[in-house]
Amino acid sequence: MKIFPQHFLWGGAIAANQAEGAYREGGKGLSTADMLPNGIFGAVVERKPGDFAIKDVAIDFYHRYPQDIALFAEMGFTCLRTSIAWARIFPQGDETQPNEEGLAFYDRLFDEMRRHGIEPVVTLSHYEMPWGLVENYGGWGSREVIGFFERYARTVFARYKNKVKLWLTFNEINMSLHAPLTGVGLPEGSGKAAVYQAIHHQLVASALAVRACHDIIPDAKIGNMLLGGLMYPLTCKPQDIYEAMQQNRTWQFFGDVQCRGGYPGYMMRWLRDNGIALEITSADCDALKAEIDFISFSYYMTGCCTADAELFEKTRGNILSMIPNPHLKSSEWGWQVDPLGLRTLMNVMWDRWQKPLFIVENGLGAVDKVEADGSIQDDYRINYINDHLLQVREAIEDGVSVMGYTSWGPIDLVSASKAEMAKRYGFIYVDRNDSGNGTLARTRKKSFNWYRDVIASNGANLKR
Repeated sequence: MKIFPQHFLWGGAIAANQAEGAYREGGKGLSTADMLPNGIFGAVVERKPGDFAIKDVAIDFYHRYPQDIALFAEMGFTCLRTSIAWARIFPQGDETQPNEEGLAFYDRLFDEMRRHGIEPVVTLSHYEMPWGLVENYGGWGSREVIGFFERYARTVFARYKNKVKLWLTFNEINMSLHAPLTGVGLPEGSGKAAVYQAIHHQLVASALAVRACHDIIPDAKIGNMLLGGLMYPLTCKPQDIYEAMQQNRTWQFFGDVQCRGGYPGYMMRWLRDNGIALEITSADCDALKAEIDFISFSYYMTGCCTADAELFEKTRGNILSMIPNPHLKSSEWGWQVDPLGLRTLMNVMWDRWQKPLFIVENGLGAVDKVEADGSIQDDYRINYINDHLLQVREAIEDGVSVMGYTSWGPIDLVSASKAEMAKRYGFIYVDRNDSGNGTLARTRKKSFNWYRDVIASNGANLKR
């Protein structure tokens, strides 16, 4: 029987800005996520006292985390991926001393997880940074922000060194190419040169955090986090095959730098061809040599691409400008469902980087119906995750080293792209709608017991 490794980590993944709420409590400053109340593809909104944004409360994880962690423990989680809200620790981003109230909150959170035998997997920056660093420095466009991030990273490493042994630097770091304000704190519409300079600063900061983690917590492991946007050629024309290679390199570049310690030749050529001259110092080059220990990534869908510009404009279909695959079905939000693509992606990553992989986001966003008896019969979610986990198991059989799997998200939360509650991912239903109405009560869906049984059997009960 094909099984998962003995110490495979099972769990779920959430993000501070999509779950915690309490957006101005405990001395927290405003973040980029707070200033984008309608989601990462919405407009910046100047926040005023008393205004409404659904993420301000989200699912109130800040106050209800003991209840939620108990539910995760009931499912048998051995790990939980979450993030620290940078602006809880350094409200403006440039303070010399951290906010003790923010640090104390995460002490309580990690202690509660440990009490239930759940290993924290912690992301340093998950789609948010202090708004003060955007307003006063220009976000990651400023080299000064590297130092502010390193101070933040060293602060939390020192504080939680006995509680957190698995760390990630930046969530979906390649998403900066599609949402520069969320990714690197630059205005939407910023030019390529500005975006790539900001990305360079972020890559240097990530490497410095890796070095700091190894220094401060020698028994910890720290990885990157990529949006796994695998692209297929639309046809077998050589031009389309080459275009797919080039499109995949746009996200592979980040992994190449973080795994190999420097810029690959194809990226240097691309920068030259586009007239972009990055400011890269000798100290930057030295910093980038700090390699990550593992590769974490999200996987939701694949897409197609073509070298035919006119055809591309006619057929592109979603937020990442992918062409829909005619051989695949789509979710209610137009995200194509491709379980085999996960196995393909994992093999591509393993062949390329030879570092352990950690699937830290994968799940199905759907509209869930509450039945008359209060149940939620989400067989579609069960089928989706079952089929993807089967492909993870096949990748392991292929020889790919895999650390674990954390579904996104194990409990309903506010979606990142459009700040919706209607788009639900969880095994646990949260009674709140897009208008902010609801009791916030938690209810187990059908998938709750199913995922519990998957974990208890270490994947042996998955169905083909």
